[in-house]
Amino acid sequence: MSQAAVGETGVAPPTDTTPAPYRWRWLALAVILAAEVMDLLDALVTNLAGPAIRADLGGSATLIQWLGAGYTLAMAVGLVTGGRLGDLYGRRRMFLVGVLGFTAASALCALSVAPGMLVASRVAQGLFGAVLIPQGLGIIKEVFPPREMAAAFGAFGPVMGISAVGGPILAGWLVDADIAGTGWRAIFLINLPIGLLATLGALRFLPESRSTHASRLDLPGVGLVAVGAVLLVYPLVQGREQGWPGWMFAMLAAAAVVFAIFARYEVRRQRAGRDPLVVPTLFRRRAFTGGLVAGLAFFTALTGFSLVFSLYLQLGLGYSPLHAGLAGVPQALGMVIAFVIAGAGLARRLGRTLIHAGLLVVLAGVGGMLLTLRLAGPDVTPWRLVPALLVVGFGMGLVMAPFFDIVLSGVEPAETGSASGTLTAVQQLGGALGVALLGTVFFARLPDDGAGSAVRATLWVEAALLAVTVAAAFLLPRQAREPEPGQH
Repeated sequence: MSQAAVGETGVAPPTDTTPAPYRWRWLALAVILAAEVMDLLDALVTNLAGPAIRADLGGSATLIQWLGAGYTLAMAVGLVTGGRLGDLYGRRRMFLVGVLGFTAASALCALSVAPGMLVASRVAQGLFGAVLIPQGLGIIKEVFPPREMAAAFGAFGPVMGISAVGGPILAGWLVDADIAGTGWRAIFLINLPIGLLATLGALRFLPESRSTHASRLDLPGVGLVAVGAVLLVYPLVQGREQGWPGWMFAMLAAAAVVFAIFARYEVRRQRAGRDPLVVPTLFRRRAFTGGLVAGLAFFTALTGFSLVFSLYLQLGLGYSPLHAGLAGVPQALGMVIAFVIAGAGLARRLGRTLIHAGLLVVLAGVGGMLLTLRLAGPDVTPWRLVPALLVVGFGMGLVMAPFFDIVLSGVEPAETGSASGTLTAVQQLGGALGVALLGTVFFARLPDDGAGSAVRATLWVEAALLAVTVAAAFLLPRQAREPEPGQH
């Protein structure tokens, strides 16, 4: 430093000690978004490709359900501890484990020669996805300064919107195009170049990071959650096909017992001074328990409807996978429009009221779809369904935009991490339940009453789930918590 800079006092002026932001942070974000795209696409593609997969590999109608339920169920179980793996062993390392495992599982899906092999590979995809996805969020918080955090997380919105609109179209086109005779296998093969690029990008651009206060793993807790989830979902998928024997109902009852044991074990673990998988005090908070019930019912309805609508178009109306993917675009567009409107400040101003308004809009869309299907009958066309689908998608977007922020406002700041992970896992569990429950209702009515009657029956179930969501949402806080200064 020059003498002139020191000045007459002989004291150097204060310097900025804030470390410079990570140089490659925007390229790191691109790598993380590529991994996010793989997960978003694979959560949707089997809804469209399911009939083609069954026609090729054989198996019963439950194969179509397990293709979705196996993935989301594994994701739900894995997510409750996936973030902690990055805290303990390094987020970059676990990101690489997740993306390489996901890519390898995708290759196994494409090479599957039997229904059981494909379902097992889908479960592997879900487990590795649960390791992969939480690491990206942790890395973003590490490498971006507070002033850029909103822009970084804001990039997820367009990516999710493009995936929601373009994903089903891409999947349908790949199945119909039958490139080099790959057929439905192409929807999994497309993950290989994406996964390879994400791996190379992670090796080059992702910094190593881990938490200085990492929580220890709760493997017994994870085991109890996994057992309880399987006991809950398995009878809902297989019960119809096996004639609902008594042991199926025993499994459902056992699921409730296992979850009760899990809750008791978590309380004891916390009292013993060890890190619980889920902080037990969360369940004493009305907002959080209401959020769990509302989230479970809502995401069960949302995911179940997506599967059933695709099956109705292909099995009932004879649409090709590409035609079915295009027919679902209005719902995706409605959701994207709602996200844009809510993100412009509507969610912050209206809070819980926006959730209730969105649910009423979805119910109106479901009613419109029921009316359209009844009036048009077998002569229904995609154009007749456009208004109802737009309304359903728009309402769903209004609900989802503020949902997580409002639920998390009902917990203490120290509980936010555990609450957020639990809510995300419940979202995935709702997806598995939706595929199991609404798929079973659809296939139960399909043989005797036809696809039109079957889809109407599932829409009534969806309306009941949405009514449960409306009631549970009254337990949520009225407004989301204002961010701390400097936070986004």
